[in-house]
Amino acid sequence: MKMRREIALFAVGGAIGFVVDASILQLLVWLFDANPYIAQIFAFLVAATATWWWNRSRTFAARASGRSLLGEWMHWMVLMGAGAAVNYAAYAGSLLLFPAWHRWPVLAVAVGSVVAAMVNYTSARIILFKKTKMAS
Repeated sequence: MKMRREIALFAVGGAIGFVVDASILQLLVWLFDANPYIAQIFAFLVAATATWWWNRSRTFAARASGRSLLGEWMHWMVLMGAGAAVNYAAYAGSLLLFPAWHRWPVLAVAVGSVVAAMVNYTSARIILFKKTKMAS
C-alpha cells in the first residue's frame, strides 16, 4: 500500500480515536464531575482500542503483526504507551497553561492527539505491523 494512503487511513483512525476519547472524557467530566486528569486515562484506553481495531483492519490490512488477536492488541497498547506519554504530557501541559480548559478538556485532548500522532504511526508501522501479509 502506498505510504500516503496508509498515512491518510491512519489519520482517519486518529480522528475516530479523537472522537471516542473526547466524547468519553467530556461525558465523564460533565455527568460525573470527574477529575479531567484521571478521566483522560479511561477515555484514552477506550480510544486506543478503537484505533487499534481501525488500524489493524484498514490502515495496516496488508501487513501482519504475526500475533494472536489478543497478543496484537496488547502489543498495540504497549507501543501506544510512548504515544500516550507524549499525548498525556501535551494534554496536561495544555491544562496547566490554560486553566479555563478544565471545563473544556476536549481542547487539551486535541493538542495531545496532534502531538502524539507521529510517534504512534511510526511505532505501529515499524514495530508492530512490519511484515507484509502473504497472499492466500
